[in-house]
Amino acid sequence: MSWANLGWGAMLEVAIGLVLLAGAVVVYRRRAPDDGHYGSQGAVILGLIAIILLIHGFGALEYHPSQAEIEAFQERGR
Repeated sequence: MSWANLGWGAMLEVAIGLVLLAGAVVVYRRRAPDDGHYGSQGAVILGLIAIILLIHGFGALEYHPSQAEIEAFQERGR
């Protein structure tokens, strides 16, 4: 997959996903003032949203028929 194959909307979606993912890492690595442990539930949720945006932006959720489905569709069309 290259950037040339993506439309403007998909590029924007991927860029926002990368920004959210970087933000999730920053929020997760920031130490809590009270107990000093790493981690944040908000950072994990932000990371999941970023991953979903990246997957969708790169087109991994689009339907791609297999060669057998294409051939079956062509057979029915004749």
